[in-house]
Amino acid sequence: MIAIDNTLIQRALAILRIVSAFLLIQHGTAKLFGFPHVAYFDNLQLFSLVGVAGILEVVGSLFLLAGLFTRPVAFVLSGLLAFAYFIGHAPKGNFLAPTLNGGESAVLFCFVFLFLAAAGAGAWSLDARRAKV
Repeated sequence: MIAIDNTLIQRALAILRIVSAFLLIQHGTAKLFGFPHVAYFDNLQLFSLVGVAGILEVVGSLFLLAGLFTRPVAFVLSGLLAFAYFIGHAPKGNFLAPTLNGGESAVLFCFVFLFLAAAGAGAWSLDARRAKV
């Protein structure tokens, strides 16, 4: 059995959190601000399901980037992405094959954020700094 330094684990966890938040914020900004441009989101109503998802994605991702309130924010985002899959992708068919209904990123984000809700922010986070105070 190989012993892995806890510091390395905490840093890897932080990298997973930061990269995942960076990628998800692009989904939110595409919905809310049209950048990067995704034609499907043209003329999006802010107070629609997709608009509210965009708000949660942008705000939640900013919290995750900073590592602030990571566990509850990640839990909410995990639920959001589960809903995104079951409402937006699964009805297209191929429920057990998300690659075929365009939902693979929703499923992957859902489980990454569920993991972060359980594991915490890792190193390089405001949560870690608050714990030291």
